[in-house]
Amino acid sequence: MPDTTCHMSVSVDGFVAGPDQSLENPLGRGGIAVHTWHIGDPRATEADDIANGWLMRPRGAYVMGRNMFGPIRGEWDQEWQGWWGAEPPYHAPVFVLTHHAHEPIEMEGGTSFHFVTDGFDAAYARAREAAGDAGVDIAGGAATVRQALAAGVIDELTLDIAPVLLGSGERIFDGSGSFGFEPVEVLHSPLATHIRYRRLG
Repeated sequence: MPDTTCHMSVSVDGFVAGPDQSLENPLGRGGIAVHTWHIGDPRATEADDIANGWLMRPRGAYVMGRNMFGPIRGEWDQEWQGWWGAEPPYHAPVFVLTHHAHEPIEMEGGTSFHFVTDGFDAAYARAREAAGDAGVDIAGGAATVRQALAAGVIDELTLDIAPVLLGSGERIFDGSGSFGFEPVEVLHSPLATHIRYRRLG
């Protein structure tokens, strides 16, 4: 069975985004600090380059939450096609969890967004079917990762732990249930400690 992966950048106090997320500040106050390792910081090292390769490896399909897809809440009353421009980096089907139905959106480069209103299990099943032998990635955000962890579907979890404290915001592990992983690779840089874990059992 192809692996299901998840790769998240996180503060040392467990937040993947800061408080007060908005269109102008999609990662919340201070949230950009957990991502500097892969967005052009001159202190980035070979370790960060390797971890970026883990992050960007192609997958057959993706699952993400609506809050990661965009800032619109409630009914779809605005035009929105994601944060990533005309050609998002996924190049595969992306299944977006939402409570409000939306027609699929086809983007350049092979990315298509499909909106799933009947929960994580349904979105994951559709992603597995679409991915075939190429595997699924749980793209975020925090609530979607928690659901994937609770469902026990993540085979490989990668965390980029940035040396910052956010204090509040979107915490990744609260309410995710109990699970076991073991570290299989660890890389260090001044900007993050990158740890790849494999699920036990």
